[in-house]
Amino acid sequence: MREPTPWPIVDARDLAAREGAAAVVRELLARRSRAPQSAAWISQPSPDALWARAAEIDAALAAGADLPLAGVPFAVKDNIDVAEVATTAGCAEFAYVPVASAPVVEQLLAAGAVFAGKTNLDQFATGLVGTRAPRYGPCRNPLDPDLIAGGSSSGSAIVVATGEVPFALGTDTAGSGRVPAALCGIVGAKPAPGVLSNEGVVPAMRSFDCISVFTGNAADAETVYDVWRIAMPGPVAPPLRLGIPTPIDWHGDDDARACFEGVVVQLIALGCAVEEVDAAPMYDAGALLYGSALVAERYAAFGEFALAHRDALDPAVFAIVERAREFHASELLSARASLRAQRDAVARAWWSRVDALIVPTVARIPTFAESLADLMGPSVELGQLTAFVNPLGLAALSVPAGRRSSGLPFGVTLVGPGASERALLALAPAFVVEPAATLEPSAEATVPSDPSDPSDAQLATRPLRIAVVGAHLTGQPLNHQLTDRGAVLCASTATADEYRLYALATTPPKPGLVRTPGRGAAIDVEVWAIDTAGFGEFVAAIPAPLGIGKVQLADGSEVPGFVCEPYAIDDAPDITEHGGWRAYLAASASLDG
Repeated sequence: MREPTPWPIVDARDLAAREGAAAVVRELLARRSRAPQSAAWISQPSPDALWARAAEIDAALAAGADLPLAGVPFAVKDNIDVAEVATTAGCAEFAYVPVASAPVVEQLLAAGAVFAGKTNLDQFATGLVGTRAPRYGPCRNPLDPDLIAGGSSSGSAIVVATGEVPFALGTDTAGSGRVPAALCGIVGAKPAPGVLSNEGVVPAMRSFDCISVFTGNAADAETVYDVWRIAMPGPVAPPLRLGIPTPIDWHGDDDARACFEGVVVQLIALGCAVEEVDAAPMYDAGALLYGSALVAERYAAFGEFALAHRDALDPAVFAIVERAREFHASELLSARASLRAQRDAVARAWWSRVDALIVPTVARIPTFAESLADLMGPSVELGQLTAFVNPLGLAALSVPAGRRSSGLPFGVTLVGPGASERALLALAPAFVVEPAATLEPSAEATVPSDPSDPSDAQLATRPLRIAVVGAHLTGQPLNHQLTDRGAVLCASTATADEYRLYALATTPPKPGLVRTPGRGAAIDVEVWAIDTAGFGEFVAAIPAPLGIGKVQLADGSEVPGFVCEPYAIDDAPDITEHGGWRAYLAASASLDG
């Protein structure tokens, strides 16, 4: 796949240092002329305004000013104020011209950055798809125009992914600073709510809105955090205890699941401790943001305007704000009480055990046509793995973490408690992605004609999962058959409650797992990740009556795993009541003692 190359902050800054800010403006204008899609922008300053800004920066540098972003162009989502530039929030009828910039913009300008324009968005920052822009046009994914770019900060993500500017500001309420980053193959960083001022931002849901930043790499996000003076107490160290919320709904995308499993294997190999954590608080908090009286904040933000200008609003946006007016104050108080309870539950269930969560930023990528045809479905689907973050007061960092079999980027999000922003950035280098320098710029983004047919090299290195139930468990006598082949433990979990377990007369002792729908139980298993070559060797060495078949896990997913031929259990003791092989061995040892 040929795709655009991001423009690193350091390259723009170095060009300004060598040749002056005017040289960066020349480069900016050249990149603007090659821009693949105009829908990403709502407004841009004139060349004369850019030249005047460059002269101002060069004069300041000559006078000895310390400007950490000298000459670096940046874009601003058009629900964030820039002085004397119209703010539309994606709706021309709503537009106003502010006399002052938002504080987050002022800090960047004071550091020498060059304002390069306002970017398109899902109207009033309501949506995660990037197609709710009736006046300015929907945004297509710069890597594959048949896919969405993600929203609501779609334009900001696009202009960073295509290398038009080194960084861009977005906002994030339910995931708008992370979803577009993942779909466009870049970094999306968002501090915890309240860390940055929301002054000068058209609110979507005032209690949960956050400023976010899109960059081509994690180091650039850290540079912007430096300008914003986002720090954490004590030394900065990467989180090494990582939680994987379970279950995760992959919406049928096994390719995304395989990518995520590969990331987990990589982190374990780097020394991170990974464990599953209960995802219920995550989904419950996300459901409150979308489906409770909390949504009344949408009406408070722009509801009166929406009712008076219905024809100017995207149908999905209008439907959301119209529904938001139906809630009563007592319902809002109840929803806030439920949210406080969820935050308490998270403190107990997560942060006492892990330093951060790692989740796929998105699972399935909706198509552009699908998003236009279904007003609500794709946006709700995309929010399932992102909407919980701000209601729970958390920081998040979405980073590219490899490629899907189609060649499209796959992203993961690191999520941590308040004041963990820099720690999340410290872990970002652990994610290995193709360097941007190897990718060729092109306005004609294409995908392989058959995305389901990955190359032999991809298949050889993609981790496969396998569920083990007995002698191959950690600490058991045959576990070395996995570890000798480089397999890594991904999860300790259980099967669906449809299995029975039998003690077979083998050497060494092994159990036999048999699926018995309607009269089974959940059995403890471990899920290991192993590459294709190792998997083949491992399976070839399995003696009868055992074999590898599909095993359904507690979260409903299916993975290859140990199963037993029915003939072998005729005289074998049924040990299902123990719930697993280890528990059976412990009970047997107790009886022997």
